[in-house]
Amino acid sequence: METQLISSGFQYTTLPRSYIRSEPDRPKLSEVADYHNAPVIDLGFGDRKYIVQQISDACQQYGFFQIINHGVSKDITENMLKVSKEFFDLPIEEKMKLYSNDPSKTTRLSTSSNLQKEKIHNWRDYLRLHCYPLDKYDQEWPSNPSSFKEIVRNYCIEIRKLGLKLQEAISESLGLDKDYINNSLGLEQGQHMAINYYPKCPEPELTYGLPAHTDPNTLTILLQDMQVTGLQLLKDGKWLAVKPFPNAFVVNIGDQLQALSNSKYKSTWHRAVVNAHKPRISVATFLCPCNNAVIKAPSELIEDESKAIYKDFTYEEYYGKFWSRNLDQGHCLELFKNSREI
Repeated sequence: METQLISSGFQYTTLPRSYIRSEPDRPKLSEVADYHNAPVIDLGFGDRKYIVQQISDACQQYGFFQIINHGVSKDITENMLKVSKEFFDLPIEEKMKLYSNDPSKTTRLSTSSNLQKEKIHNWRDYLRLHCYPLDKYDQEWPSNPSSFKEIVRNYCIEIRKLGLKLQEAISESLGLDKDYINNSLGLEQGQHMAINYYPKCPEPELTYGLPAHTDPNTLTILLQDMQVTGLQLLKDGKWLAVKPFPNAFVVNIGDQLQALSNSKYKSTWHRAVVNAHKPRISVATFLCPCNNAVIKAPSELIEDESKAIYKDFTYEEYYGKFWSRNLDQGHCLELFKNSREI
């Protein structure tokens, strides 16, 4: 098998043709402003009603927010970023032991996004891990670096606790019982992780780390590298750069929450751009419904059945459809609209 990782140690001086976007589809980096009013929510504030209202406002107006005082220690997040870098710094021969383009594999190292479907590749390598239940999956994880399993396991435990608490608050922000979302998604909700590595890019204005997309899952909790900005979100038709906030996570609303909220909350369009001078690492945790969970808006959020924007569907149906398409092929959720809404 020919090596396709771009974190191979080879120093590119020009961008390979297979990564070059057509002129209209380039990131136009000079036109991107900073996201100055990006919502930052202090979970340690103490007034739950106020926090829930902030979450409601952010989910309706932005589709994302950043959180501070979230209860995950700085040691845990710093160790997670450190061991991620150590993994991608390993010799190519060691990393390739985990390489696979099969999206059904629960532990795999790969590149770009969906090599079988895409026409233009993305300047990204990534390690994809299934994380829940931990005892089922962590034996598959890399044993090199030697500290990898312990550090990632500790991180996964803390992020799951945080994610389930956030889903309680989001449920309350929709006027529902705090346990509604967690119960409707299934007691054994899935948890996946993508450790993203964006190497230095010789011509960052010609390509993406990841093109514009929404996330197919429920909620995404992103740990960003503090040294390099790369995340951009779409707001009012303009791309804005989200600078890393100290000791914060970025929380993205995913497609399942858009459907469950009957489109009151929007799954946010976002992309990753790359840098000519420094590599960038991000760690995305995806909370997902159980495969057989039926995604539907509760009666409290629809006036009558004719007002339900989306058909009922299972997460397994949605995820299968999402991965059958290219990442930037349009919003997959549009395919699940009721016919009167199309």
